[in-house]
Amino acid sequence: MRIMAGRIAGRTAVVTGGCSGIGLATVRRFAEEGANVVIGDLDDAKGPGIAEEVGGTYVHVDVTDKEQVDALFKTAKDTYGSVDIAFNNAGISPPEDDSILDTDLEAWKRVQDVNLTSVYLCCKAALPYMLEQGKGSIINTASFVAVMGAATSQISYSASKGGVLSMSRELGVQFAREGVRVNALCPGPVNTPLLRELFASDPERAERRLVHVPLGRFAEPEEMANAVLFLASDESSFMTASTFLVDGGISGAYVTPV
Repeated sequence: MRIMAGRIAGRTAVVTGGCSGIGLATVRRFAEEGANVVIGDLDDAKGPGIAEEVGGTYVHVDVTDKEQVDALFKTAKDTYGSVDIAFNNAGISPPEDDSILDTDLEAWKRVQDVNLTSVYLCCKAALPYMLEQGKGSIINTASFVAVMGAATSQISYSASKGGVLSMSRELGVQFAREGVRVNALCPGPVNTPLLRELFASDPERAERRLVHVPLGRFAEPEEMANAVLFLASDESSFMTASTFLVDGGISGAYVTPV
């Protein structure tokens, strides 16, 4: 068992998409490091149990709804007295988001709403608390596809993550001298339910992703959680507006699609 180091002890962290994948691993990692964790998700079956496990708070939230997002961060402030960390992580990658030739407008808009507009709403809700405190760390989940083309086309997902990266840079620059850091986590392929679902539905398409990873495997959610912890803690105190790639070497490799 990992010994608690307390790197974010006593701080309040809001995590969206906190009931599975990278979000769940981060919820647990934050709790191990002493944070008060507020979990925002739609999974009412799992959410309360996870909150009990980590001694935190679960809030049902549709991240595309401004009122619900505002209520999420207000709950964090009202319950624990501060909003110190915001890990804006909720996202989707549905199978109908494919080539631009095949992806219809409805699918495009849905992915943009969940992946990009939600990050805008979460940042907009978190920033006033952090600015009042004079400190805070925002970590937005982008992707390695925000900096390079995807081997398997997912046009709206790629565009949305590019938007998250660009927005994170702008906010990081804008609020740097007011004590708020904003960074973009850019994961490579991660062994999450989303990826496992892709393997089940289209093994060939999923396997193509692995071809391009120099380390020869997918990341585990816990590896991403460690990266998020670094960005949330004072260990990254001189980092803001950063493109934080944790991608197994994908962005450094030259490969030809097969």
